[in-house]
Amino acid sequence: MLDEKMESYAAECIGDLKKLIRELAVIPSPSHNEDLRVEYLTGFLKEHGVADVHTDEAKNVIWSINDTGTNDLAVLMAHTDVVFPDTAPLPLVADDEYYRCPGVTDDVAPLCVLLTAALYFHKNGILPKDGLLIVANSCEEGLGNLKGSRKIVDTYGGRIKELITFEAEGGYIVNRAVGSHRYEVTVKTEGGHSYGNFGNRNAIEYLASMIEALYSIKVPDKPDCKTTYNVGVISGGTSVNTIAEEAKMLFEYRSDDYECLETMKKAFFDVVEEYRAKGIEVGVELLGERPCGNIAEEKLKPLEERAARSLRDICGREPSYRSSSTDANYPLSKGIPAICTGTMSGNGCHTREEYLILSELEPEIRFVMDVLNGYFQ
Repeated sequence: MLDEKMESYAAECIGDLKKLIRELAVIPSPSHNEDLRVEYLTGFLKEHGVADVHTDEAKNVIWSINDTGTNDLAVLMAHTDVVFPDTAPLPLVADDEYYRCPGVTDDVAPLCVLLTAALYFHKNGILPKDGLLIVANSCEEGLGNLKGSRKIVDTYGGRIKELITFEAEGGYIVNRAVGSHRYEVTVKTEGGHSYGNFGNRNAIEYLASMIEALYSIKVPDKPDCKTTYNVGVISGGTSVNTIAEEAKMLFEYRSDDYECLETMKKAFFDVVEEYRAKGIEVGVELLGERPCGNIAEEKLKPLEERAARSLRDICGREPSYRSSSTDANYPLSKGIPAICTGTMSGNGCHTREEYLILSELEPEIRFVMDVLNGYFQ
């Protein structure tokens, strides 16, 4: 539980926290291109007297606390990238109740709360029992492919005893990793003029037929597991009077179970091979791969229970549990206890109408401070 001094800080820092959110939210930060936010955050931490902050080749901003190089580490993180490709400043509309901006809840506000909460312990000269990494990580969204999270786990390896990543939606704990494979599929035929070469094979027709075949796949029926697939983008052709010689699609399948993911992989490539057998040129490029979890329930349970206790005691919320694809995927695949959680509220996530409810900031910072406090006692 928070002591009186911590409670005062949680109430008094809200103005500075709002300012930090406003300043960070407008900085464009597509996956793989988070440089401007990296520069801002590094400067922000140094302005607040944080000396041990550095960036790595994955564009993670890493604040090391009591890291001796050999001791155990806990990692608390929130990501810097947004789903939008904008390179110009993102539009922010602010009033007394809401901040409206693409990416403001996913994941600007949780990141700002994490940094603001950690600064309390820094300003008061309080060190954790073991090592602690506060990370503003890159490439969580889409085809970022969890690059930032992967780099942290690969760099610090067996020293990481647990990891928590903070995201927007309130009152849940993600304790199962949804793995995914994402592909660009290209179909090529001879094409030709729509009149003069009528009868030639049309890449669009074969791509459409392949999509129909993919949508006839029966997902694995395994208890307590969920498996899905989706064609998200299609493109191709030249003009209305041209028989298309090339057409493409983006295809993914997901599951929170490793065996089901492998079943979908086989079913996908069976369809591909079926069309290759017809003499159609089919190219397949793996664009992204996110792993499922690989951890025993009893190993993860203590971390789940501590987060759940904080949600109940600090925020008065009974936590729900769910599967999702988050920065916790990779550590879970390596057997490291990892969860994703948060308490804030908003709506329109992954849309340009995304907004943050400002009244949820104080419960969120109290929650994150309580989680952090567990490493300092």
